[in-house]
Amino acid sequence: MTEETPGFDEQQPDVPSGATSDDAEPKAAPSEEAAAPAGDTGQDVALVAQLDQARTALNERTGDLQRLQAEFQNYRRRVERDRIAVKEIAIANLLTELLPVLDDIGRAREHGELVGGFKSVAESLESTAAKMGLQQFGKEGEPFDPTIHEALMHSYAPDVTETTCVAILQPGYRIGERTIRPARVAVAEPQPGAQTVKADESADADDKENGGPDEG
Repeated sequence: MTEETPGFDEQQPDVPSGATSDDAEPKAAPSEEAAAPAGDTGQDVALVAQLDQARTALNERTGDLQRLQAEFQNYRRRVERDRIAVKEIAIANLLTELLPVLDDIGRAREHGELVGGFKSVAESLESTAAKMGLQQFGKEGEPFDPTIHEALMHSYAPDVTETTCVAILQPGYRIGERTIRPARVAVAEPQPGAQTVKADESADADDKENGGPDEG
């Protein structure tokens, strides 16, 4: 009789044909909570720091650009003001040199000598000066203003109540608000004591209207 080996008859698990013993062994599932490599955290911190630096640099460059733009706008406005001022000064200097010619034209007109071709040239010159902004001022009867009038003659008159221009010896000229020559005038002031006399006359008139002074 053949001797049987104990346990030989125990049933072994079926192994598919062509499969190795390693394939038959169950594989362990990977852990879902596997920890990330330690190097990834360090890289994230470095990236955040670089991003902060880039944002800071961007804000600084933006501020510099805004300051440069504001300075450029101020420069443009300043250049424009200077250009206008230089132009006005140049025009004022030119017209100032022409004032004696305009005075001669005015005297010729007063004496009836502004005739013929001379009249046409004179009127063309006056028109051109007016287009450049030249304005004439100064009239008889207007109150004396030392900021725009220059008194060359002085007298007293009983019919004025304040210092008044009674004659225009030379007209004044201005460009816009800028006076380039004051009007040269003769002025008259109220007669000394005239104000006192008028005040007394006014008081007497009031007394008559009120029935005279009260009797004791």
